[in-house]
Amino acid sequence: MSIVFVPKKLRGTAVINQETIQRLLDENDQLIRCIAEYMQKGRAVECVQYQQILHRNIVYLATIADASPDTVAPAPSSSSSETSTATVNEHGGT
Repeated sequence: MSIVFVPKKLRGTAVINQETIQRLLDENDQLIRCIAEYMQKGRAVECVQYQQILHRNIVYLATIADASPDTVAPAPSSSSSETSTATVNEHGGT
């Protein structure tokens, strides 16, 4: 059973960490493999069942990503900006 299925009384209290996210990603990998296998065998009913679980997992992961604080990319160092300028100049830029 998917780890996304959490009883209502426990919703919002789950600790979301890297391990939980990795388990969901691993589960999604397995679901995709099962879906592909069942598609090759022509077993559409099983495909739909696994696709629904995969969809739920993906929506859950997207919700986690949306709720996470945005990380700010570090400012480029002077050497990387010099490299970018040199690359532009090599290709005819000013």
